[in-house]
Amino acid sequence: MERSLETQVGQAVDAWLRWLPRWEPATHRGRTAPCRRCFGSPILSAVGLGADVPHGVQHGLSTRIKTIVDHAVATYTAQNLPMLQAELDQQAARNRARSYRPMEGLEPEYEGLPLDPDPTPGAPFLFTISGLAQEMDAAVPALPPLSAEAKAALRQEVGLADDYANLVGREVCAILLHHRLRVQSAVTEFVEPQVDALLSELSQSLDAPFDPGEPRLGGLDAER
Repeated sequence: MERSLETQVGQAVDAWLRWLPRWEPATHRGRTAPCRRCFGSPILSAVGLGADVPHGVQHGLSTRIKTIVDHAVATYTAQNLPMLQAELDQQAARNRARSYRPMEGLEPEYEGLPLDPDPTPGAPFLFTISGLAQEMDAAVPALPPLSAEAKAALRQEVGLADDYANLVGREVCAILLHHRLRVQSAVTEFVEPQVDALLSELSQSLDAPFDPGEPRLGGLDAER
């Protein structure tokens, strides 16, 4: 029996809450481009995860909820949109033909993130994971072209699928409002202390920029 949308959302939030105590702040250089999945997400707004919450915390929840919406749209598409379903089936078969699929099988916390870190100016990569994936993709034959009539019909079905996704998304956001307090409580317990510790460490390093063993500028001036 298909689980209700409310049950699926509750289980997704439960899974995120079980993962959250294992979260640790990233120590690598941050990205300049915002995450398209999380930036301005109504899902995150519904549970009160604003810009002051680290992206890794946001992404773990938004990805889990997006999976629910995607599954609902996939079921609707299979039952009501035959042309779009056929196109998706062809694309899925093409994807399975690729020998290298680095975006598959990832944990929710990493789904949708860029495969490679931002390059350092003046230090190009010898190779990138996304580049290797593109090479494998180029070796797979492209899908057959569609006629103008088929393209028009497909665009119409895509529009219907988008409308249904928006409908499910609004319902999911309404359900998430009931989980808002426990999500924020978990952030207060597990996330904020780590962020505060990082800020405290940063402020200490800024207050004492010199090594304690090194003479300060004032000391040098005093000896002159």
